[in-house]
Amino acid sequence: GGRAVGVRLRSGEELRARKAVVSNADVWATLSLIPEANRPKSQPRRGGPLNGALPMTPSFMHLHLGIRSEGMEKLPGTEGEDGLGIHYSVLLDSFDDIEAERNMVIISIPTLLDPTLAPPGHHVVHVYYAANEPYETWAGMKRNSEEYRALKAERAEPLWRALEKIIPDVRSRVVTELVASPLTHERFLRRTRGTYGPPLFVGSETIPYAATPLPGLLHCGDSTFPGIGVPSAAASGMNAANTLVSPLQQVSLMNELDRKNQLLP
Repeated sequence: GGRAVGVRLRSGEELRARKAVVSNADVWATLSLIPEANRPKSQPRRGGPLNGALPMTPSFMHLHLGIRSEGMEKLPGTEGEDGLGIHYSVLLDSFDDIEAERNMVIISIPTLLDPTLAPPGHHVVHVYYAANEPYETWAGMKRNSEEYRALKAERAEPLWRALEKIIPDVRSRVVTELVASPLTHERFLRRTRGTYGPPLFVGSETIPYAATPLPGLLHCGDSTFPGIGVPSAAASGMNAANTLVSPLQQVSLMNELDRKNQLLP
C-alpha cells in the first residue's frame, strides 16, 4: 500500500510497527532494504537525495595500538601527562589539500583522559586516515588472503610514519596491534563501501532529514542531518523521535518535566 508497516527479518519473522519504522542503517543500505516497487520516486522538499545518488566520502584505515608508556615523560611534550597531547592532526604530504589520499592523519591517545582504559604502564593509541582511503583499492579482496594482509601493512605504513612524529620509538613499544581497512568498516560497522558518511557542505542541503517520502519510514544515523560524528548521529535520533511527536504532545511533555523540576534551563 505504499507505506512502511514493519520489518521482515532473515528468519522470515515479521515485526509490525505501531507508528513508524525508524532505520538507523545508512541511506544507501536503507534503500536496498525497501522493495524496489516501493522505493520513493519523489525526493524530499528539504535535505539530500534518497534515491541512492547521495555522494559518499571515502573510507578509513585504522591503527589501534596498545603501547608501553615507560620513559615517555621524556618526550618533547605539549600539555598533558607524559609530555603528550590527547589529539593530533598530522599532514604528511600537503598543507594545501587536506582531503588528498593518505595525507591527513588523526591521532588520539584516550588513556591520557582515562588511564583505566589500559593496564598500568600502558597507553591506548588510535591512528586513522580522515576519510581519505579509497574503497576501490580494496573492493573484491578476500579478507583471509595473504594479498589482503600485505595490502593492509602497506597502506598502514603512513599511519606509522605520522605517529612516529609524535612518539619516535613507538614501534618498539607495541604490545597490541590491530589494523582495520575499508573492508573492516564495511563488515563490522555495516557501512556501505566502508564510507565515513555523506559530505556536508556549508550553505547547502546535501543530506536528508528524518522524514522520508515513504509514509511510515523515518531515518536517523550519521547519513542524515546533522551529519557525521557521534554527537550528530545522536542528535539525528532525537530528530526522528521529535518527528513522531505532535507539537501539542511536546508541550504536554515539557510541562510534565517542568512540574517535576526536570526541565533543563
